[in-house]
Amino acid sequence: QVQLVESGGGLVQAGGSLRLSCAASGRIFSSYVMGWFRQAPGKEREFVAAISWSGGMTYYADFVKGRFTISRDNGKNTVTLRMASLKPEDTAVYYCAAKASYSGSSYSEKYYDYWGQGTQVTVSS
Repeated sequence: QVQLVESGGGLVQAGGSLRLSCAASGRIFSSYVMGWFRQAPGKEREFVAAISWSGGMTYYADFVKGRFTISRDNGKNTVTLRMASLKPEDTAVYYCAAKASYSGSSYSEKYYDYWGQGTQVTVSS
């Protein structure tokens, strides 16, 4: 079992930056792929970014490439999403998630076994 707790959301103006953190506890954190997803009001949850267990591989949705950076610290059991050049359309609840490294695509939420409660990010225009 893995418990995930996100923090760092808030209200920011367009063009601003935020850093989201996800603290993990439970089973061996370093063996999991960690991902970030988001869900805007009235929309389905979508993939944002993911990082391999070692941190050597990162994956991004096209709409965040060049603006968001995912990283992890296996010593501290944390994963971070740095968001820059934020746009109003980035407004959503952001979720941290974990999946076993061998289980399917890192882009697909159906392969993620553990989820945090979410943190709200609101970008004003």
